[in-house]
Amino acid sequence: MGTSRRVEVRRVYDPVEATDGSRVLVDRIWPRGLRKDAAALDEWCKDVAPSTDLRKWYGHDPARFEEFGRRYRLELREETRAQALRHLREVARHGPLTLLTATKDREISAAAVLRAELTRG
Repeated sequence: MGTSRRVEVRRVYDPVEATDGSRVLVDRIWPRGLRKDAAALDEWCKDVAPSTDLRKWYGHDPARFEEFGRRYRLELREETRAQALRHLREVARHGPLTLLTATKDREISAAAVLRAELTRG
């Protein structure tokens, strides 16, 4: 019996919504211009973020998103990231999960790749 998980991707700068559930920042770098005391998040799971080299190679170039996703999924198999991904799966099992990112285009972000991983069968 499968469980349906509600996992959303939002910008960390967006206002909190009542339906957010657990709010987890999944970027490796703290968002520019955001005070930690104003972040309104439950945790910062930076261990699940893509490597610095991959993030820099990608540069949020839409033409590279598919390859970025493939490479990032490979990185998610590495023990530290795999453990962080298991943790996020556990959080999602207990209620709604909102993955937060500073990325302007959420649809081509690492958080979007994570959402796909967390919600697939």
